[in-house]
Amino acid sequence: MIVVRWLGIAVIGLFAFKRKSLTTWILVAMVVGAEIGHDWPTFATNLRVLSQIFLNLIRTIIAPLLFSTLVIGIAGHPNLRQVGRMGIKALIYFEVVTTLALLIGLAAINISRAGVGVTAPPGPAATQTPTTPVPQSATEIILHVFPENIAKSVAEGQVLQIVVFSILFGIALAMVPQPSRQVMLGFCESLSETMFKFTNIVMLFAPIGVGAAIAYTVGHMGLGILVNLFTLLATLYGALFVFVGAVLFPIALMTRVPVRTFVKAVAEPVSIAFATTSSEAALPRAMEEMERLGVPRQIVAFVIPTGYSFNLDGTSLYLALASIFVAQVAGVHLSFGQQLFMVFTLMLTSKGVAGVPRAALVILLGTVASFHLPVEPVFIVLGIDELMDMGRTSVNVLGNCLASVVIARWEGEM
Repeated sequence: MIVVRWLGIAVIGLFAFKRKSLTTWILVAMVVGAEIGHDWPTFATNLRVLSQIFLNLIRTIIAPLLFSTLVIGIAGHPNLRQVGRMGIKALIYFEVVTTLALLIGLAAINISRAGVGVTAPPGPAATQTPTTPVPQSATEIILHVFPENIAKSVAEGQVLQIVVFSILFGIALAMVPQPSRQVMLGFCESLSETMFKFTNIVMLFAPIGVGAAIAYTVGHMGLGILVNLFTLLATLYGALFVFVGAVLFPIALMTRVPVRTFVKAVAEPVSIAFATTSSEAALPRAMEEMERLGVPRQIVAFVIPTGYSFNLDGTSLYLALASIFVAQVAGVHLSFGQQLFMVFTLMLTSKGVAGVPRAALVILLGTVASFHLPVEPVFIVLGIDELMDMGRTSVNVLGNCLASVVIARWEGEM
């Protein structure tokens, strides 16, 4: 029976070799890892070091990625002062809608409880790490948000402190005269592009890291974890449909957006986003279609690119859902207040990284580390990340297209 299974895996591997797709290789590695964990659990335990190497490489991305993208997103729009009222309306709209997306993701995973019932394997520091986060007073929580030493925040992986520093730095940079500001912006843009390439290089190791993590996980937990994984996938798509139907659709009706015409206009850019899992690939077509729909060019040029930094509806929903899934798998109970604080953290950390490959993985790992949760369940999620990315990226593009029409309506320029 084992021989038959491995022959089947060999056929799948041959197919993956012909496709030469990273996504395909990750899926194959997931199957191979699950089989190794099932057939040779003792050997699978020793493979954990490979997943740890991948994790360490991903962690190195978090601080420079967040800093560069947030500074560009804030200081890279020198016309924010000129657009005035429109800019304020857009940013308020973005925050309200993404917060609703986070809350829907939070509700969905608490209803489906996709991670409950899994016996998580002990990590290397399991005996030293408490099973529940240490309670903090309101004063301690607020004080912890603000960094006392940015180098210390980076070294300790304090994501929220890095975000606060980056936001304040971006605001300060926006106040600097244009010649001096351009020098720092150029550095941040170069750093951001470099981190894109760095992420691509690290992701080449993803099949090995994911395969090793799945082997280790299945060796400890058994194949039952795969049921939880697909429950998570169904939960995400269900929550995305609820978000579109309960948030975006009512917004379109309230602002008198021509729904049927709008759906026809966004069909192509949303399809591109779904197929490529890239918001950037859909950007030119989305802007073109919104102009054709009647949104003035200056509004399209401001709202959609800004939305790619501040209006990531699908990604926000996914991050809330995946973070609580990790806690459920780890057996860590988070109170409603702690979950809301996690949502607040995600509301800030999810800004500005829509164009970065596997950016949600980086943000998820940073958030999990900030709340002292184990990282093994994150690797489980990575096994189906591409399937989840298709849905969340499509909703990102749909939400930004709708935002441009809504702002145009509010400005009376549609």
